[in-house]
Amino acid sequence: MELDSIECVSSSDGMIDDDEIPLHHPHIIHSQYSSSKTPNNNNNINNSSSNNDGTAAIHSTTSVHELLECPVCTNSMYPPIHQCHNGHTICSTCKARAHNRCPTCRQELGDIRCLALEKVAESLELPCKYGSVGCPEIFPYYSKLKHESVCNFRPYSCPYAGSECSVVGDIPYLVSHLRDDHKVDMHSGCTFNHRYVKSNPREVENATWMLTVFNCFGQCFCLHFEAFQLGTAPVYMAFLRFMGDEMEARNYSYSLEVGGNGRKLTWEGTPRSIRDSHRKVRDSHDGLVIQRNMALFFSGGERKELKLRVTGRIWKEQQNPDGGACMPNLCT
Repeated sequence: MELDSIECVSSSDGMIDDDEIPLHHPHIIHSQYSSSKTPNNNNNINNSSSNNDGTAAIHSTTSVHELLECPVCTNSMYPPIHQCHNGHTICSTCKARAHNRCPTCRQELGDIRCLALEKVAESLELPCKYGSVGCPEIFPYYSKLKHESVCNFRPYSCPYAGSECSVVGDIPYLVSHLRDDHKVDMHSGCTFNHRYVKSNPREVENATWMLTVFNCFGQCFCLHFEAFQLGTAPVYMAFLRFMGDEMEARNYSYSLEVGGNGRKLTWEGTPRSIRDSHRKVRDSHDGLVIQRNMALFFSGGERKELKLRVTGRIWKEQQNPDGGACMPNLCT
């Protein structure tokens, strides 16, 4: 892809050996744990839960929560929780990597389930792991993992297309990451002008792309423009993604327009959240899609060179206090 200019006009798992498995803190679950007696070296769950000041109950929950951490990967363990003959526990993922050897005592693991610990987990309620960044929710132990996979406070994935970037973080961090590490162009304003030039439009590599970030209404938006093969012919596509959650993205709208030779093609829609991957948005064709023949027609000349100018704007939908309907708030 050859880009002559960008004008942005603002209106304002492999297997590992036993010895290579790091052990963080071994947990031992004795057979007494499933009886009415609690081991002396653990907090008494039954007694502490009835303590009026609640302090012992907090310590008890913390202690059990620590017991539910896999001593190898330190992640929370979920059924099936395994243990060796000596009572050392391990999660099912690490058990598969341990070649049926306990990482703590090196004894054979077998297929012993730690049913006592699984039962204790059912009685726990724990805060979301994203509580430190704002999530106030508390869930039963076995529901916590499901919530965290869709929690609005979970980190975002890098929206950069064209490479499998594994960076995650909050929006300010990702904006800095895009600017400093991916060298993405940053612009302020809610209108834009994109000029796309390609000398040989018949040669299109899959997912040839371009990304620009716009700061508008105090939010950041990713404008994608790319060419990819659809069937036997290349198409060109432009679309906008919102750097935030889907619910907040619905507060904004955008339009894209491309034209030439007295014709124009217009797209209007709602930006997709970066929670949706770049490929998901692209493959759903949720944006301005330009077929090659139409693109060459817009380019004019002898149809030997692609010259497209994509313009657009972003606006915020506001609630009309009189009629209740949404009305556009244009960026000025």
